[in-house]
Amino acid sequence: MTTILAAGDHFILPEIFEQGIRAAVPNTGSDVLRFHHYRTPWPAVPFGPVAEVSEGSGSEEALIAALEGADIMVANHAPLTERVIRASSLKFAVIARGGVTNANLAAARKAGVVVSHAPGRNAAATAEHAVALMMAVMRRIPEANAELHGGTWRGDLYEFGKCGRELGAAHVGLIGYGQIGSRVAAIVAGFGARVSVFDPYVDPRTLPAHVAPVGLDELLSTANVISLHARASAETHHIIDARAIARMPRGAIVINCARGSLLNQAALCDALESGHLFGAGLDVFDPEPIPPGDRLLSAPNLVVTPHIAGASRETAHTAARIAGEEVARFLAGAPLHHVMTT
Repeated sequence: MTTILAAGDHFILPEIFEQGIRAAVPNTGSDVLRFHHYRTPWPAVPFGPVAEVSEGSGSEEALIAALEGADIMVANHAPLTERVIRASSLKFAVIARGGVTNANLAAARKAGVVVSHAPGRNAAATAEHAVALMMAVMRRIPEANAELHGGTWRGDLYEFGKCGRELGAAHVGLIGYGQIGSRVAAIVAGFGARVSVFDPYVDPRTLPAHVAPVGLDELLSTANVISLHARASAETHHIIDARAIARMPRGAIVINCARGSLLNQAALCDALESGHLFGAGLDVFDPEPIPPGDRLLSAPNLVVTPHIAGASRETAHTAARIAGEEVARFLAGAPLHHVMTT
């Protein structure tokens, strides 16, 4: 008998995790697998630091109690801290996210707990959201919608100096070409956009014909739509700052569905208020939530969404499927595809 804790939340429900595992593991009757369910409060309560890990949800105490007797945990934001690991009898954990910032991998490795993750679980949803933000900004859709609901018919938005721009005529520059960036490239290329990418970790020879590899300075100075798809790191912190924005063509657009730390928000507001940038679309911020009265909330032609780019029902089921398949491999003693602790 193997006991599995399905540590879900209000996005990936514990029962969705259980369904994903049962679909992947043969002979999943109650005499083979036993499931416990635990639900953290995210997203009703924003994730944040828990002990030594970041982007955690719930308490160490509650997770320790839920893990009693569990051999395997599949989780979204539950905090896999050193204290939790020491207090549990875990052998294997799947953090069903692309990043595992809510897991202490060093502590898991030391304790002999194998940890896997779920890369690409939200790639399709996030790519679609990034393109949706591009189009919303370029065509000034939220502004026109709000004005019309307020009783104002903005016929002036048909004036040449105020009307929007077409995605198919844009030069889209992508900073980062992983599972999300590559999908964005394919979508915008389908509209007819020219696509350039800066990613020092990608072999240019592997890029498709519709994507041109360029240096960062060239991308900044030539693309008129710049979309961020890099991971947060010391190397990428404020990769878009005042200097980078100044290199962009006047009237450019910035999109960020990656991490808030990639973008200097004060510099962005300056450029929007001065008119150097046509607009921007942000789904991520630093900090989150946006503080009341922040300049972002009054900056012109800025479309904001509350970190929901990856929030689709398909993402939840994809995460559960990837996690379930990894659990099946672990139980069968087969090589793991997404292990993080070797």
